[in-house]
Amino acid sequence: MKKEFKVTGMSCQKCVDKIEKFVGEIDGVELIEVDLGKKVVNVEFQSPANEKIISEAILDAGFEVVS
Repeated sequence: MKKEFKVTGMSCQKCVDKIEKFVGEIDGVELIEVDLGKKVVNVEFQSPANEKIISEAILDAGFEVVS
């Protein structure tokens, strides 16, 4: 599965690195692409249940997922 998460609060490469670290620790995540300019995080993952866990990881990293 692939999902685009719109994320607020990202402003630099440190933000990108932090999101990649937090989301990358989730079992089942296969690919993470952060687009700082568009303020989106594209993630490929195995299970639909991962979607909520990914949102929570982004929040834990200090950023907000918006719809």
